[in-house]
Amino acid sequence: MTGKEYQAELRNNRIRNEDTETINRSVRDIIQQVRERGDEALVAYTAKFDHVQLTNLTVSIEEIEEAREIVGESFIQAIQSAIKNIKGFHEEQREKTWLTNPSDGVMLGQKVTPLESVGIYVPGGKAAYPSTVLMNTIPAKIAGVKQIAITTPVQEDGKVNPYVLTAAAEVGVETIYKVGGAQAVAALAYGTETVGKVVKIVGPGNAYVACAKKWVFGDVAIDMIAGPSEICIVADESANPKYAAADLLSQAEHDELASAICITTSDLFAEALQLEIQQQMESAERKAIIEQSIANQGRIVVTESLAEAYELVNELAPEHLQLMVENPMEKLSNIKNAGAIFLGNHSPEALGDYLAGPNHTLPTSGTSTFSSPLGVYDFVKKTSIIHYSAAALNEVADDIITIANAEGLYAHANSIAIRKEN
Repeated sequence: MTGKEYQAELRNNRIRNEDTETINRSVRDIIQQVRERGDEALVAYTAKFDHVQLTNLTVSIEEIEEAREIVGESFIQAIQSAIKNIKGFHEEQREKTWLTNPSDGVMLGQKVTPLESVGIYVPGGKAAYPSTVLMNTIPAKIAGVKQIAITTPVQEDGKVNPYVLTAAAEVGVETIYKVGGAQAVAALAYGTETVGKVVKIVGPGNAYVACAKKWVFGDVAIDMIAGPSEICIVADESANPKYAAADLLSQAEHDELASAICITTSDLFAEALQLEIQQQMESAERKAIIEQSIANQGRIVVTESLAEAYELVNELAPEHLQLMVENPMEKLSNIKNAGAIFLGNHSPEALGDYLAGPNHTLPTSGTSTFSSPLGVYDFVKKTSIIHYSAAALNEVADDIITIANAEGLYAHANSIAIRKEN
C-alpha cells in the first residue's frame, strides 16, 4: 500500500476492536458487585471466568518459594540483570523537593511526596508477564511508595504463574492477590475484606481491565487506558528484512488485535519483507495469533521518501517505533510522536521489553501525541509551597486586589486589603 492510501486508512477507518457498550455494561455490573459483596464477588467471578474455586485470595510465602524452584536459576539471573538496568534508568527520573527565593521576603517551592499505595495489574490469560512486574514495581519503589500490591489472574491449578511470582519476589513485593479481570481493578479501587484499597492502579490488561480502569478513575488514579500493542518500523535499503520481519512478528504474537506496521522507501525491501514474514510465520509457536494479527492489522507501506514516512509515523503515533535506517540518530528530530524509539538494526523492540532499562509501559492507540511512558514521576504527587513576609505581600497587594475585583471576587480582594491596612 502507498503512503497516501495508509494515511487515508488512518484518518477514515480506525478499527473498533470491541463492542464498547457491551463491555461497559458488563464492567459496570462487575464493579457494583465487588463494591457490594467484596471477597464473595471476587471468588464467584474467579470461578466464572477462570474456572477455579479459590479458598484464599492471597499468595502464600510457600507458593513464592515453590515458584523460585520451578523457574530455575537462569531465569532468576536474567531477572536480576533486568532489575539492575531498569533501576539504573529510572533512578535518573527522581524528582526533588525544591525551594527558591525570587525576591526579599518571598519563598516559593514544590514539595514532592510519594503516593501512599499502588496496585499493579499483571495480565495472565494468553501469556504471563514477569517483565510487567518489574516495569511497574521498580519506578514505584524508587519514587518511595511504601504499599505496593500486585493482582493477577490464576492458572488452571489455582496458582499464580511462577515466573510472575519470582519477579515479584525479586523486587520485594509480598502482597499478591489471585484476582484478575475487571473485578481485580474494582477490588483495588474500593477495597474488600482481603484486598486493600489503593490510591493508584497501574498496569496493562485486556479490554475489560482497561474499561474498569476508566470507570474507577476519579475515585482512584490510573496510569493510562492501554490498547493493543503496536510496532511501527521505518526502513530504508540498509535495513535487514529478516530482522524487520522478526520484530514485526514479535508484536503480532501479543494478541490478534496487535498491529505491526512497516513503512519503507524501497519496493525491493517491501517484497523481501513480505516473503520473510510468511516464512517466519510458518514456524512461529503462536502462529494462529500472529496470522490473525498480521491479516487484520499488519501493513507494509511504501512511501516516496523518508520525509513522507516520518509524517505517517507522527500521525500514527505508535507505541514502539524502530528506525532501521542509515544514521538513525540524525533522523531522531523528525519524530514527534512515539512511545519509545529504537535506533538501528540492532535495537529491536524486544530489547526494550525486557532488559534495556526504559519502561515498556507505553502510550498506545495514538496517545503518544500527548502522553509519556510510565516512570517514577507517575508515583509521586507535587504540592506547591508559598511564603510571603508582610513587607513582600504589601508590595504586590494592589495588583492582587485589582485582579480579584476584576473577577468579581471581592472577598478575595478583602483578604488582601485587610492585611494591607495592618
